[in-house]
Amino acid sequence: MSDTTTTPTSPPAPAPPPSKGNRRGRKAGPADNSNSEFANFPEVEYFIAPGPRGYPPLTEFLDIWEVDMMRRTDESNKLEHHTALYNSEHLVIRRAQEFQIKLTFNRPYKPNEDKFAVEFTIGSSPQFSKGTYIPVFFTKDRQSAWAGRIIASSDNVITVGITPGTNCIVGKYNLYVAVVTPYGVRRTRPDKSREMYILFNPWAKDDAVFLDDEMEREECVMNEMGIIYHGAYNDVAERSWNYGQFNFGVLDACLFVLDQSEMPIINRGDPIKVARQASAMMNSQDDNGVLVGDWSGDYFYGVSPTSWTGSTDILISYARSKTPVRYAQCWVYAGVFNTFLRCLGIPSRVVTNFFSAHDNDGNLKTDIILDENGRIDRNRTRDSVWNYHCWNECYMSRPDLPQGYGGWQIVDATPQETSDGLYRCGPASVHAIKHGEICFPFDAAFVFAEVNSDVVFYSRRKDGTMDLVKVNRTHIGRMVLTKAPGDETRRDITNQYKFPEGTTEERTVLEKAEEYGCQRIKADPPLADVDLTLPTLEISVGDDFELDLEFVNRSKEKRTVEAYISGSVVYYTGVSGHEFLFRTPTVQIGPQKSVKELVQIESKKYMQHLVEQGNLNFIVTGKIKETGRIITATKLVALHNPKLTVEVSGNAKVNEEMMVTVEFTNPFSFSLEDVNVRMEGPGVMLPRRKTFR
Repeated sequence: MSDTTTTPTSPPAPAPPPSKGNRRGRKAGPADNSNSEFANFPEVEYFIAPGPRGYPPLTEFLDIWEVDMMRRTDESNKLEHHTALYNSEHLVIRRAQEFQIKLTFNRPYKPNEDKFAVEFTIGSSPQFSKGTYIPVFFTKDRQSAWAGRIIASSDNVITVGITPGTNCIVGKYNLYVAVVTPYGVRRTRPDKSREMYILFNPWAKDDAVFLDDEMEREECVMNEMGIIYHGAYNDVAERSWNYGQFNFGVLDACLFVLDQSEMPIINRGDPIKVARQASAMMNSQDDNGVLVGDWSGDYFYGVSPTSWTGSTDILISYARSKTPVRYAQCWVYAGVFNTFLRCLGIPSRVVTNFFSAHDNDGNLKTDIILDENGRIDRNRTRDSVWNYHCWNECYMSRPDLPQGYGGWQIVDATPQETSDGLYRCGPASVHAIKHGEICFPFDAAFVFAEVNSDVVFYSRRKDGTMDLVKVNRTHIGRMVLTKAPGDETRRDITNQYKFPEGTTEERTVLEKAEEYGCQRIKADPPLADVDLTLPTLEISVGDDFELDLEFVNRSKEKRTVEAYISGSVVYYTGVSGHEFLFRTPTVQIGPQKSVKELVQIESKKYMQHLVEQGNLNFIVTGKIKETGRIITATKLVALHNPKLTVEVSGNAKVNEEMMVTVEFTNPFSFSLEDVNVRMEGPGVMLPRRKTFR
């Protein structure tokens, strides 16, 4: 007999896998939460009791000689399902869309006499009632959860079409072909070549992740290269990122992430649950997830976050070692999370919010505490403003929310605050954020504060009382960017998160948020009659430069300002490092006049204290002697790094080698040591690294 034999009814219970604890009395069977474990079905199941000579042979009935999965990249399945780019020898298809397989029998198929079914199983304990065992029949009198039809029949070969359900489980399946005889059922033996992957389908109208925009689908599902924005809102920098969602091993690594989280197999067809679970698993904070976060600047035991160029190395390393990869910061979390989502078929993109509030109090205020001299009290200032923060948006329907709140959803893997006991965030509806519906799940209030908080400056007296100094209502969420679809330019999507500052709609949204318990400062302190402005600067690392402060007296009387100027090296998270500048000039300003105060900044003062993504933050405060009012202004200077140049020589032809030259010129007056160069190209070159001592 050939490689055949089983039942299109319910399969027998397989032997349970090793248990992670005694569940006796709590669950009827073992937990089914691993996509790497499969049940082994018997090749023969008899309907009758054995006779004196045993069971009758089944060789005289229909037998299966071959199962052709039609899995080559040039065949219809992968082409029509947009999966030809996956570097996998297995069949990869998308749910809610028909795919085909060819079956070769030992004789011509007779529809009126022969009965067979194609069976799909996923997980270690497949059950029909849970959607982990799906038999597909090809007769009108017996249909199943997945539609099946015979497309063509020629001699001993038939071609069948199978359409997985619109909400079926996403993951790796085993396929069997079962033939029914009067005495029993026999099925094909387990064969790794018949393992297949079923993904979410943004091309199918009935799928929860359907995205009705071909350009967006090409960008947010199929594009392997992306741009992640960072820097400052008025000096935006770009970081290329190789998502590599089609690279060899990445799909298995993404499924391994879900296995590590012990997410039940039956929940893996719901993109809301998958995205939320993965949000927790991208960080290692509480569940041994993919990446270890570190903002200290000391990366001796791992890879510096700025050294990563893509997701492939990270995901493959995690799947092989089963231990978290070191180290990550927000854009690394977002880049790897984007790979995960796109790989499984959920449309996604990386988003950068410039001046992003991390509001520890859960209100709509980012509190900055100054001492009586106008200097920031770092011991009492708990909230922080990140120069930028990266998260992800994924596209899906939200049947758990009122109509209209589906579409783009925010998910954030950077561990900031816990949600339901784990470090994760989202999915939160972008539409809900814009309209102030902060009670909608999940974590809408936290995201709303990231883009809508007010920056409130207080002056703290020696007796502990606080005076309101200034309220900046436009600083937070200054700009939200993502990559434009089909182009290498950026796309400003701020208007998808908030209404324009000062409009009636914006006030209505903030009032709605207050109804849900968010606290805001409604009062404004009396305006001082002296204005203070700081210039916008574009500075490269190692430059000396001049800070030009302008004090403008709008009153008709002379004003004396006792100023305090501080310059600090600052992490992109808003946390200050070394203070390299501290001056306390006194500025005299005539009536309705302006005075400029020039401050020379020498590179030697800040260079030895620079941290990764070196930023300089200047805070200037002043107390007007005649009125007692306090004025304050801040300016972030994002230092530009030296440039790399990449040149390709030779003819760009398929299957022919090319030479890539990377050039870097040291712009400093001192030698650089331990310079690491990492480079990769999707579909062209796997990640490579070279060190120059």
